[in-house]
Amino acid sequence: MPKSLTDMSIRLSWLIGLTVFLFDQLAKQYISKNLSLGRSIPVIKNVFHLTLVHNTGVAFGLFKNRQVLFIIITSIVILYIALALFLNRKQNSLSSRIAFGLILGGACGNLFDRLKLGFIIDFFDFRIWPVFNIADSAITLGVALLAIEALFAKKRKA
Repeated sequence: MPKSLTDMSIRLSWLIGLTVFLFDQLAKQYISKNLSLGRSIPVIKNVFHLTLVHNTGVAFGLFKNRQVLFIIITSIVILYIALALFLNRKQNSLSSRIAFGLILGGACGNLFDRLKLGFIIDFFDFRIWPVFNIADSAITLGVALLAIEALFAKKRKA
């Protein structure tokens, strides 16, 4: 049983990370089994499609075919977050712990793809934005939460 609210919120970070990882991997597995590469199924015609893409780059397909570099960078990010959760137990707010959980789960999901497949499976296609996945969404949301928290922290200090 957790000893304090701090311990509970740290466990929440890990639970969020694990949940994001599992949903990401299940969705990627489902899409890979039911769509052929490059095939697109409209969910909302001309607005939102499910499109199977194999991405060897990073965000928006940039810097393709640099897998070793991305594996190293992602591993460092995962290690940093894990250490931040343990070493800064008292300093991290609940919102930063939630953000770390989202980023951790997303980073692990995409790292798993890179290690297992040599590419990342993407499938959310809004037609005006590059195709992405659940892991990408979680990372983006986590970074946005950290940015919002940092912005409000600056305003409080000023």
